[in-house]
Amino acid sequence: MDKYELYCLVDQCFYDTPDHSTAADADFALVRRPAPDGWAHELSDTWAYYMPTREAPLPPQGWKIHVSARIEDAEKAVQTVWDYCVPRGVAFKFLRGPAVLVMVNSKAASRASSGKLITVYPRDEGQLELVLKELGELLRGVEGPYILSDLRYGEGPMFVRYGGFADRHCLSPSGERVLAVEDGDGTLVPDVRGSTFSVPAWTTLPGFLEPHLAARNAVTMDGLPYRIESVLHFSNGGGVYLARDTRTEERVVLKEARPHAGLDAAGRDAVARLEHERDMLRRLAGLPAAPALLDYFTLGGHHFLVQEFVDGTPLQRRLVRRFPLTRATCDEQDLADYTTWATTTLESVERAVESLHGRGVVFGDLHPDNILLTQDDRVVLIDYEVATVAADRARAALAHPAFAAPRDRHGVEVDRYALACLRFALFAPQCTIMLPIHRPKIVQLARIVKETFPVPGAFMDTAAATIAGDQAVETPVPQPGTATWAELREAMCRAIRAAATPARDDRLFPGDVAQFKPGGGLNVATGAAGVLLALSATGLGPFPEYENWLRERAPRPAQGSGLGLYDGLHGIAHVLDRLGHRQDALDVVEVALREQWERLESALFSGLSGIGLNLLRLGRTEPSLTGPAMRAVDICADRLGGPDDVPTISGGSNPRAGLMYGSSGPALLFLHAYEHTGDRALLDLAGTALRQDLRRCRASEDGSLQVDQGWRLLPYLDEGSAGIAMVLRRYLTHRPDEELAAALDRLTLAARAGFFVQPGLFTGRAGLIAALAGEPAARDLIKGLSWHALPYGGGLAFPGDGLLRLSMDFATGTAGVLFALGAVLGDQPARLPFLEAAPERPTPDHSRKEV
Repeated sequence: MDKYELYCLVDQCFYDTPDHSTAADADFALVRRPAPDGWAHELSDTWAYYMPTREAPLPPQGWKIHVSARIEDAEKAVQTVWDYCVPRGVAFKFLRGPAVLVMVNSKAASRASSGKLITVYPRDEGQLELVLKELGELLRGVEGPYILSDLRYGEGPMFVRYGGFADRHCLSPSGERVLAVEDGDGTLVPDVRGSTFSVPAWTTLPGFLEPHLAARNAVTMDGLPYRIESVLHFSNGGGVYLARDTRTEERVVLKEARPHAGLDAAGRDAVARLEHERDMLRRLAGLPAAPALLDYFTLGGHHFLVQEFVDGTPLQRRLVRRFPLTRATCDEQDLADYTTWATTTLESVERAVESLHGRGVVFGDLHPDNILLTQDDRVVLIDYEVATVAADRARAALAHPAFAAPRDRHGVEVDRYALACLRFALFAPQCTIMLPIHRPKIVQLARIVKETFPVPGAFMDTAAATIAGDQAVETPVPQPGTATWAELREAMCRAIRAAATPARDDRLFPGDVAQFKPGGGLNVATGAAGVLLALSATGLGPFPEYENWLRERAPRPAQGSGLGLYDGLHGIAHVLDRLGHRQDALDVVEVALREQWERLESALFSGLSGIGLNLLRLGRTEPSLTGPAMRAVDICADRLGGPDDVPTISGGSNPRAGLMYGSSGPALLFLHAYEHTGDRALLDLAGTALRQDLRRCRASEDGSLQVDQGWRLLPYLDEGSAGIAMVLRRYLTHRPDEELAAALDRLTLAARAGFFVQPGLFTGRAGLIAALAGEPAARDLIKGLSWHALPYGGGLAFPGDGLLRLSMDFATGTAGVLFALGAVLGDQPARLPFLEAAPERPTPDHSRKEV
């Protein structure tokens, strides 16, 4: 959830950036200070950048310095670095404010980036050594979390790592576009930012840093009576390890806490919470619902709690394995059996929580991952970092967003709220995450659960009443499955228009957090182009104000904007052309073709497949674009390989599969190129590409074929089985194949499940609706959108990825749902770009003989 947490701070309904916060302390005071003379200043969502303009340009990569600081030292550290670097012409950046610092140091934040408050960019190793020595003295007394990806300099808050200074990109082994550095041969390779320090093979650690590396390596577990066997879990606050007590050979669990890291809402770090957990476990000693406390010690500044190993399975894992609505073969008996198990389990969990209350303790962080179920029916609650004393009527400073009680609940009421949410978690997984947007939604969710499962009469109603409190009045909105297409279409259009912000320059419609990347507010996936595509494809509009907003900004893309069909300029050009703005579209394509587009990945979302498709379409009337289009075809063909050249999970890696990121994107390009030229070699290439994606799929228990990501199977449109099916269906219209036709049936079987965690087009239910357009099963899926339907602006809206906020965009939000419904219910069914019905036969272009 850390990807979204920062963007939830500003607005209750939509993801937004700190730029739009009204809080007086959102930014450090220095952010508001004018840049010094001769300096360039730039703000991003998280960073404030400062670069001297009178100095020679920085090298593209090298050894960089990171400064870490706790909240109380942050302003001092930023001011000190400013005062040191500005007169010396040393470039630097810092996190823009306290809220951002809390986010990057929170328990859920990335371990690879945690602790980095300031980055300083020395020009060479000589300046690196000088800055470390001089600035280190000035920062004496500043404390901060250890930066795991870096090497610590002395005992202070300064750390070093080799990496990129400039934003350069390359393709990762899985085909993604990632930040890059040059290796010893001058080749761009991924700039890996992990949670351990390492020196790239093509460079060496500066000699003056060798003693610091030796000091780091001197800290070991040797001499302690515990032997770590495996890692159970990592968080930014520390790790949880399975170990053995070497004195008894008994299994134990070690919980680690890192100083100043893993902050909670009260500003407490992981160490403070682990000490608190130790005290709580002492209070609960002997209670079956709590693991036994065995030991507590420190090592290298880190704190460790040793507790009883409970041989149990997290409730979340049991839920995932048992939940029947994710299986296409679910029947009434499955629903009845699951309901019996779920209600029995919930009763046991409630008794465990009440036993804590009997000792005067509020657990405070109840959710399925913190509940262990053993083979002998013992229920054990783990993780007491935020537990409170019931008599204090306090609130936990950390909570899972799907179980976090509103501010009017205190003491044991916090646990009772979470227990009510747990009932919904077992019958409507993740849905309570949406409640801060519209708490009365819980009343409708209770009704849906009762219609779906044979739960006891008041079982869900009492839980809903606990959650809703005095906010139980529903706002009526048209519901998918019962309302007419006209009612649904108009309701979603009202919500989209009510959310529009034409006065803003960064985005027109609120959507996923990806819209705050360069160009993200304009593109098809998360920007204005995608919303306009959905509105137009479903017969709404025109909307000149919105179209002009996009037309004005599209020819002037922000630096770093994407070029592809869904992430960038080619997708914007495609939509502008569909809206009747041909010259605007050609102008945008001209801008895109001036970039180094041939180096992009092959993916449909952001790479050559989408670019080639757009150029092929425009080339029908603009012949000069056909050449670049076929160049994209040739490059994708050269990269493709054979059906078995793509490794699977068992082969040690698994490049992304599916329509947007896998081989199905190139397959779609090859099919359109075949339809354009009649060259059957292109059809062969399409078949090879599709077989590559099918090789990355695995059969689920219900017989459906889904993309195997190792830890989960994916049925979705973007990188799951549904997207593969859409391209495979087009391929089979040109070349019948019994084996592939059978695979198509199994790919689409996954879409017949009854529940999907998200409603969106790319990674949710709407994408499966669009993929099954024209089949009876698509209409069965539509009613299920009511799990996530919410009122907004007098209309109907849907939450985006993460479910924490509403989204109006194409990939994750309301526009995508509108488009999917239009694909099934519309008078002229909407179709995704380049996935409209295939022509019966190709139109040969005899100037094109081979690929």
